[in-house]
Amino acid sequence: MTPTMTTAERRARLAWRHFLSAPADSVAAIAEGVVAFHATDPASVYLAAAARLAESGPGGHAVDAVGAVEHALYEDRSVLRMLGMRRTMFVVGRGVAPLVQAGCAVDIERKQRRLLLRHLEQTGIPHLDRWLADVEDTTVEALRARGTARAAQLAEDEPRLRTEIVMAAGKPYESTTYITNRVLFLLAAAGRIVRGRPGGSWLSTQYEWSLTDDWLPGGMSGPEPEEARTVLLQRYLRAYGPVREADIRWWTGWTAAQTRRALAGAAAATVDLDGAPAFVPAGDVEPTLEQEPWVALLPALDPTPMGWKDRDWFVGPHRPALFDRNGNIGPTIWCDGRVVGGWAHRWNGEGTAGEVATRLLEDVGAERTALVAAEAERLTQRLCTWLPDAVVVPRFRTPVERELSAVGGHPASPGDRAM
Repeated sequence: MTPTMTTAERRARLAWRHFLSAPADSVAAIAEGVVAFHATDPASVYLAAAARLAESGPGGHAVDAVGAVEHALYEDRSVLRMLGMRRTMFVVGRGVAPLVQAGCAVDIERKQRRLLLRHLEQTGIPHLDRWLADVEDTTVEALRARGTARAAQLAEDEPRLRTEIVMAAGKPYESTTYITNRVLFLLAAAGRIVRGRPGGSWLSTQYEWSLTDDWLPGGMSGPEPEEARTVLLQRYLRAYGPVREADIRWWTGWTAAQTRRALAGAAAATVDLDGAPAFVPAGDVEPTLEQEPWVALLPALDPTPMGWKDRDWFVGPHRPALFDRNGNIGPTIWCDGRVVGGWAHRWNGEGTAGEVATRLLEDVGAERTALVAAEAERLTQRLCTWLPDAVVVPRFRTPVERELSAVGGHPASPGDRAM
C-alpha cells in the first residue's frame, strides 16, 4: 500500500529540515539542509542564513551572521558561489558544488556556448570555435598570472574580450555589448574559474575572479553528469520531499528524460500526496516530531519558498501580494510552515535606516502575532548593526514589499538598494 503524506507533514518537515523551528550551528549545515541558497541578490544569502543560524555559539558568544557567511564563503570556503540550476546563481556547500557542476552547469555551458558563437558570426571572425577557445585559454592564463582579477582587468590583459556583438538586432531594444562577461560566464559554467570576494561590501554584485584550482584545492572534479543528477536529486528529495515530478523539473531545470532517469537512479519512494504520486527518499516516510509554534521572517528568493513549483500548500491565497509577475517571491512571514504575511526593510520616519515593517495577511492569533512582532524587532536590531546607512531592497519588487517600503511618501529608491 502506498504511504500517504499530508500537508501537515510537509509543513513539519519543512520546519525541521530547513532549520526554521530549530536553528543550525553553522552556515555549512544550513547549506546542507536547504541544498542551495539563491544568490541572485547577495543579501538573500546572508538574510536566509541569519534566519536559521543560532544567535550564540560555543561558550555563549554572540554569532555575527554576516561574519559567519563571509567566513564560510571566503575563509574556510565550506560554501561556494556558483551558477547552477535554471541558469541561476546559488551558494552551495562544497560537497554539493561538483554535483551542481556536472549535473546542471555542464548543460548550461554547452547551450550558452552555442548561443555566443551564433552572436559572434556577425563579426566575421574565421574559425570561431578555435578563436573562442583561444580567448578562453588566454583569459585563464591572464587570471593565473594575476591570482585574482576583476572583469575589466582581464579585458586589459586579453583585448579580444572587448570584441563587440549586437544583441536583439533590429529590435527597438537593440544594444551593442562586449563579450567579456559572456566569456567569463562560460569559463565559470565550465568550472574553470569561480567568483571570489566582492569588490565592495557584502552587498556588492561585482566579484573578483579566481581559478577554481586555486580557490578549491583539488578543483571541482566530481561524478559523471548522470550520476551527479542522481545524487543531487537524492539531496533535494531529502530537503524538500515529498515533491512531484513537476517540482523536480522546475527546481533543477532538467528535461523530462533527465528527471526520470535521476528518479530511477535515486530509487525514490512514491507516496500519495493529495491523491497524486509524489516522491521522497527510500524509507523516508516516518512522521515528523511535533514542534512548538514558530515564526520566521525570510528574505526575497529564500530557498524554502523557491523549492517547489507548486506553492499553494504554503502560500494559500497570498500569492498575488507576495510574488512578482515572473514568479519571484519577496520577503515573507512564516508561521508554523505556511506564509501568513510579508515584510520590508525601510527608512524610518526620521530618514534613518533600520526599521522592519510587517503586514499579516490573515489572523494568526495573539500568540503568533506577538512572535512575529518580536522577530521583526530582532531583525530590525540586527539590520541596524549590519547596515546603519542602507536598506535592503529586493531586486524583484512585490506588491506588499513596495507598499511597506514607502514611509512618509518616500519609497525606497534604486539608489537605496542593498541587494
